Amino acid sequence: MAADMRLPTIQKPVSLTFSAFDRKDLVVPGDVITSDTGFMRGHGTYVDEEKLTASVAGEVQRVDKLICVKPLKTRFNGEVGDVVVGRITEVQQKRWKVETNSRLDSVLLLSSVNLPGGELRRRSAEDELTMREYLQEGDLISAEVQSVFSDGALSLHTRSLKYGKLGQGVLVQLSPSLIKRQKTHFHNLTCGASMILGNNGFVWLYPTPEQLEEEAGGFYTSLEPVSVSDREVISRLRNCLLALAAHKVLLFDTSVLYCYESSVHHQVKDILKPEVMGEIVMLTQQKLLDQEG
Repeated sequence: MAADMRLPTIQKPVSLTFSAFDRKDLVVPGDVITSDTGFMRGHGTYVDEEKLTASVAGEVQRVDKLICVKPLKTRFNGEVGDVVVGRITEVQQKRWKVETNSRLDSVLLLSSVNLPGGELRRRSAEDELTMREYLQEGDLISAEVQSVFSDGALSLHTRSLKYGKLGQGVLVQLSPSLIKRQKTHFHNLTCGASMILGNNGFVWLYPTPEQLEEEAGGFYTSLEPVSVSDREVISRLRNCLLALAAHKVLLFDTSVLYCYESSVHHQVKDILKPEVMGEIVMLTQQKLLDQEG
């Protein structure tokens, strides 16, 4: 039986100029947000003795006179325009059901996907019969939220060529609250891999493609063998994402790249050891603070 024994190490002192305990926008259930009666009560709040009180643990958000609390640990609440990574769970009549880490399965309509070859025409009965040739159960896709139904379910679309079926790579499932909203969630990192940061907390890591296959309409997936160096880069990125998520650091392309650079002195398998993880995340936070400063 193999045992992993580690000796104590001297950690480098890293000074961070902020403390999570000083933040006024983080609350736990029962915390009084404000006693001013001029504010409106939003999600995650209730009124107790004329004081607006938090009912969930999370971040206080103010929009004019409306105050709500965004939970730190929750299912994905999608909005129009969000980029998501999901898995096909069911093929139904003229639609696919997609698991997107939300309360209800999302829907991808047959009319909301590009036909192979990029044809622009009405969907026929033949297209309906060949739906499993496009996408079948278990396939991973990247898509965008087109609309939100009245019951909260999401309607997706993959009409742009940057969306579609995903090929070879690694899926990392994290909390949606850790993903930072940006203009683009598709990143080609300088370390040699690419990343799709889904707003729903699903992150897809894959080798950066040498050329884009635009003729397939988003259904082409390369099955070429992935080199050992690419696999090591993707494995290191995966462990970096898990380390950042464990320390509740917001995930975006810069934070992930800084974490990757801070981890190059360690082996991939050592990144998830508690003391190494703490050191890497501390260095990442210091780099982010230096960049802001």
